[in-house]
Amino acid sequence: MLRWTITFVVIALIAAILGFGGIAGAAAGIAKVIFFIFLVLFIASLFRGLVKK
Repeated sequence: MLRWTITFVVIALIAAILGFGGIAGAAAGIAKVIFFIFLVLFIASLFRGLVKK
C-alpha cells in the first residue's frame, strides 16, 4: 500500500511540473488518503502482533 502512495506522489509531482494543477492536486489528495489508510493498518497490525503473544 505504501508503494501506491509513492506512485501517486510521483504522479502529482510530474503533473505539477508540467502545469496540470487539477491532476496534481487530485493525485496528492489520493496519495494522502492512501498513506493514512496505510498508517492505520500498520498500527493495527502492530497492536495485533503485541496482543497475540
